[in-house]
Amino acid sequence: MSTLNVISNFAANVAHRHLSQSSMDATNSVAKLSAGSRVLAAKDDAAALAIGSRLNSEVNSLKQAGVNAGQAISMLQIADGAMSRTNDILVRMKTLAVQASSGQLSDTERGMLNEEYTALRSEVDRIANDTEFNGTKLLSGSETFSATLAGTATAVEVADGFELISFTNDTGAFSTGNVVQIAYDATADQFTISNLSTSVDYTSDSGVSAPSAGEFSEVTINGAGITLTLNSLFDDTSNITAGVTTQFTVAGGTSNTLSLDFRVGTGTDSSEDEITVTLDSATANALDSNLGSSTIDTNANAENAIGYIDNAIDTLAQNRAELGASQNRLEFASANIATSMENTEAARSALMDLDVAAEMTKFTSKQILVQSGVSMLAQANQMPQNLVRLLG
Repeated sequence: MSTLNVISNFAANVAHRHLSQSSMDATNSVAKLSAGSRVLAAKDDAAALAIGSRLNSEVNSLKQAGVNAGQAISMLQIADGAMSRTNDILVRMKTLAVQASSGQLSDTERGMLNEEYTALRSEVDRIANDTEFNGTKLLSGSETFSATLAGTATAVEVADGFELISFTNDTGAFSTGNVVQIAYDATADQFTISNLSTSVDYTSDSGVSAPSAGEFSEVTINGAGITLTLNSLFDDTSNITAGVTTQFTVAGGTSNTLSLDFRVGTGTDSSEDEITVTLDSATANALDSNLGSSTIDTNANAENAIGYIDNAIDTLAQNRAELGASQNRLEFASANIATSMENTEAARSALMDLDVAAEMTKFTSKQILVQSGVSMLAQANQMPQNLVRLLG
């Protein structure tokens, strides 16, 4: 049994509730249409949001992996181009050696040919040492330096409170066998690295402070490529006097190979997510151990040089073949990355992207309901006024 009253407008309340819901649904549709995404918050689809977020991360990581592969290919192209020019030089050097080994020439004329020969040999070394990508020398091999304790030092620590943790020799300050010692001036708050083999000192920035117990801090010695780590035993109020217990000997040296790891995956497994490329040195000595000192100033030397150059050409061809294999592998890896990225993006799209047509249909329906709700709320608000006539 219903009653007529003017205090409570039940019809208006019902109309308002439905209008509010329709307005909320319409607003949600507008938000999704604006963003182009089916899932704007976890409440829309928590599982899809979680999976979609991981897939989005994977897509962006694959994009960077693709960039890495592309840059790696560019790097190898630079190296191969330099090797190609080196091969041209070796061909010319062999031509000169064959000419110099012929009997119609005198040693005077061979000396003239030797001028060009030695200049070209130097150019082989210059190309190898100058070919680089983003600061990395590609065809000069690599340097592997380390430090071994000297004198009476037997522990890992060079002296109480500090330890040698990084030694790069980027500046060429040290050679294999150099003896280096460390001192600390508490007044100036400075470490001094002394290369006893060359009488050169390197000093750290001032302001060294002792770390708290259990903490570690690093001090870089300018110009020397050395980093020290300080531990809680270090006391910045006491001098450390240079001596045999603070000495180390430079070990290591040059290598004819340079190993580069290119990350072409998005995981942490180096065997699956990295491609390692080895670049062999293209200096004259690296191509043939005798080529770097060869000459063609005599008939005998010219004949020997022919053999050295043949070996160098064969070595260079082998190096280029290995480089080409790595380049082809990287190109296939890059193509695979592009395919993976495409398919991963498609999977993410299926979960997260909005079906615009379906959502627009839904939005239109909600718009009609909003307009209808507004109209019905207006009508419901008029109903109590009709009761006023009974009071007249």
